[in-house]
Amino acid sequence: MTDPIVQRAVDAAFREEWGRVVAALIRRTGDWDLAEECAQEAFTEALRHWPEDGVPQKPGAWLTTVAGNRAIDRLRRAKRGSELLAETGHDANATHAADEDVMDELFTETDEIEDDRLRLLFTCCHPALPLEGRVALTLRSLTGLTTAEIAKAFLVPEATMAKRLTRAKNKITAARIPYRVPPAHLLPERTSGVLVVLYLMFNEGYGASSGDDLIRVGLCQEAIRVTRALRELMPDEPEVSGLLALMLLQHARRAARVSADGELVTLEHQDRSRWNAAEIQQGTELLEAALRRGHAGTYQLQAAVAACHAQAATAADTDWQQIAALYGLLEANSPSPVVRLNRAVAVAMGGDLDGGLAIVEELSADGRLQNYYLLDATRADLLRRRGDTAQATTAYQRALALAPSETERRYLMRRLEELSGA
Repeated sequence: MTDPIVQRAVDAAFREEWGRVVAALIRRTGDWDLAEECAQEAFTEALRHWPEDGVPQKPGAWLTTVAGNRAIDRLRRAKRGSELLAETGHDANATHAADEDVMDELFTETDEIEDDRLRLLFTCCHPALPLEGRVALTLRSLTGLTTAEIAKAFLVPEATMAKRLTRAKNKITAARIPYRVPPAHLLPERTSGVLVVLYLMFNEGYGASSGDDLIRVGLCQEAIRVTRALRELMPDEPEVSGLLALMLLQHARRAARVSADGELVTLEHQDRSRWNAAEIQQGTELLEAALRRGHAGTYQLQAAVAACHAQAATAADTDWQQIAALYGLLEANSPSPVVRLNRAVAVAMGGDLDGGLAIVEELSADGRLQNYYLLDATRADLLRRRGDTAQATTAYQRALALAPSETERRYLMRRLEELSGA
C-alpha cells in the first residue's frame, strides 16, 4: 500500500507537472501518444521510487527526466526492430528517429520559447481542428484529465471522446501542423480559439463536471497560469487581459465557496473576508486597463460582472441593476441561453422577482437548457423566494436529478429538507 504522504505528493505533482512533462516530450519527439505513455510511466515510477528515495526537491524535473529516458528507450527499441526487419529482408518504415544522432538532438535542443505548454496550447487550438477536438486535446494534454472525465464534461460517451481525441492527434500528424507558437501576424486570428479553450478549462476547474469536489483548484490554477503566459505574449490584446481578470476575480472566492465540512456555500452567504483580496485587486486592475482600450468583448463583460460582486462589501450591497445591464450587453454581444439565465437572476435579485421568473419560464419552454441543472435550480430558488413551496420543491427535485457533483447534490438536498420543514 502506497504511503499516503507519497501518494499526495504524486497526486500534487500530477496536477502541477503533467502538462509540462507531456509538452516537453511532444516537442522533443513529435509523438503525442508516446509522450502521454512515457509521462504516465514516469508517474508510475514515482509511486515505486519515492517511498524509498524520498520525494525529490524538484518533482517536475525528476518526472521529465524519467519520462525522457523512457522515450529514448522506446525510440531505440523501434530503431533496433527496424534494423532486424531489414536484416531479414522485410521493408521497414520506422515511425521514430532513425539514428542515435537524431535522438541526441531531440533531447538536447534549446527552446526558443521557454514555456513548452504555451507551444502545446497553440498546437492543440489550431484552427484546422474542430472546436470540440481542440478543447478535448487541450484538457487531455495540458491537464491530464482522463478520457472518461473529458467525456463526462461534454456529455458524450467515453468511446466517442476517445475517437475525438484520436482524430485530433491524427489530424495534427496528417496536416503537418507545426508544434509552435504562431508568428506575430497570425496571432490575432488564432487567439479567439485559444481563449475559448482556456475559458472552458477554467470552468471545468471552477465547477467540476463530476466527482465529490465542487472545485478543482489545480485545474483553475493551470488555466490561470497558461493565460498569464498568453498575456505576456500578447500584452496589447484586451480580451486576453479580460479573461485573466475574470479567472482571478472568480478564483479569488474559492476559499469561501465550500464550508469546512465540504458543503457548498452560495455567493449570497459566503464569508467575504475569506476572499483573496490580492487576486481581486489584480483582476480589477487588469479589467480596468483592458476596458480603457475601448473594445469591451465577452470576457471583459463577464469580468465586469465578477468585479461587481467582488467590490460589494456584503451581499446586500451588490449592484444588481448594474449586473443586469452588463448581462444585457453580453446577451447582445454573444447571445446564449446561459447568459440569459444569469440575467434572469440579476433581474430577480434587483427587485423584479416576477420579471426574473418570466425569463426563466421562457428558457424552460425554449428547451435548449432542458438538461442544465442550474436552470431548474434557479427556477426553484426564485419560486422559493416568492413563497411557492410546492413548485419550488418540484424544481429542486429535477435539479437534484441533473446535478453533476456530490457537493451540489448535497446542497440541493438541504434546500429540499428546508422546504419540507417549512
